[in-house]
Amino acid sequence: MFGMLVDKIEKAIEQDKKKPNLGLIDIEKVKELYQNGALILDVRPVGKVEGKNVEEAGIKNAYYIPITEITKHLDKLPKDKEAPIITTCKLVKFANRAMGYLEALGYTTYIYLMVLRQI
Repeated sequence: MFGMLVDKIEKAIEQDKKKPNLGLIDIEKVKELYQNGALILDVRPVGKVEGKNVEEAGIKNAYYIPITEITKHLDKLPKDKEAPIITTCKLVKFANRAMGYLEALGYTTYIYLMVLRQI
């Protein structure tokens, strides 16, 4: 069991090495990816949202999925495991954790960003 998990982690690490800055992107890259159809996941925990989440703000192709509920919303993820997904939160730790969860599920192209303070 651990062997299969280790293989997935190693694959994810290799994918991360191919990404500039290990996947951390600036707002210009977010705009570019978003304009090309990237999905945005706001993964802030329920008690950490200040103002609106991305769905309440009316951002298209964006979902608010608290990090603690990510497995309950897998149906919102793209079927194409190489489709860009941008995970975001107020602190990078939740977005980074979500990125790891997505990698464990076999997604290979996801980028995280730490900019959501208040929408």
